[in-house]
Amino acid sequence: MTKGRFAPSPSGRMHLGNIYAALISWLSAKKDGGSWLLRIEDLDRQRCKREWADRLMDDLLWLGLKWDEGPTPAGNACNAKNECTARNEGGAAPQSFFQSERDEIYQKYFRALEERGLVYDCFCRRADLLAASAPHANDGTPIYAGTCRDISAADRERLLKERAPAKRIRLPNRESIFVDGHYGPQKCKLASDTSDFILRRADGNFSYQLAVTVDDALMGVTQVARGRDLLASTHQQLFLYETLGLQKPQFLHFPLLVDKEGRRLSKRDKDLDMGYLRSRFAPQEIIGKLMFLCGFLNRDDELTLSDALELFDWEQLPKRDIVLG
Repeated sequence: MTKGRFAPSPSGRMHLGNIYAALISWLSAKKDGGSWLLRIEDLDRQRCKREWADRLMDDLLWLGLKWDEGPTPAGNACNAKNECTARNEGGAAPQSFFQSERDEIYQKYFRALEERGLVYDCFCRRADLLAASAPHANDGTPIYAGTCRDISAADRERLLKERAPAKRIRLPNRESIFVDGHYGPQKCKLASDTSDFILRRADGNFSYQLAVTVDDALMGVTQVARGRDLLASTHQQLFLYETLGLQKPQFLHFPLLVDKEGRRLSKRDKDLDMGYLRSRFAPQEIIGKLMFLCGFLNRDDELTLSDALELFDWEQLPKRDIVLG
């Protein structure tokens, strides 16, 4: 059976773009008669707060977007039936749906990559990586130049005395190919187009790429529906699925919700956040607005989740980004 998921980061109040992502992933999973899992991606302990996680769960429930597996606002890692389903491979001890509480699991898979000689120390500073002269991918993210890939043992020992390194994975120089469920065939050269990515940051926090891959596999996620800005990341995650021997899900990416200048909505800019939306609109009005923006309705009108489910069709969802009027 299809199991979809929504995995927000609790770094602030959700906005309309986050709700749009949640709605599409919920509709996609439920259209197949499947289940929908909620996971809290709070790896960045400085920016992510438990109070924001509780708030986003309350916002989802206010909209009627109920998850079949995941945390409760109190932080309980069980579903509505009080059944804890995210488990260790041993199958006994339940695991949290908060990524900040899953380091022990990530460490196991990180070690497996280390043992295969695929991990190396990176001492590059953030300013170097974001320099204007650095090569960038099509989505604007910097491509790592491999500065520390073949660093000498002497230089490594010297740098270790100065600062803690991040840990990068050594990618092979080969093509990665997959078929996205909405955008079709995708391919890139791993080493040159995506570059060696970070597995664990210098502060000890594990990276999004490692955590999301491990969690989706262990939690039995079979369908990942998310924004098209993560298309490039899919190649990196597929490499981890293959290398770690994990079952990969189906990927479907959808267009972004943007303003008239083509800018994505941002928590930092307080763009149409849920505090504003809840004070002015009913859940059915927000759902109707999003379905109208996606082209499923001819006019901006109220819509229930049940009605939205009947209308939803990946074939009718546009591929171009959706501009807010």
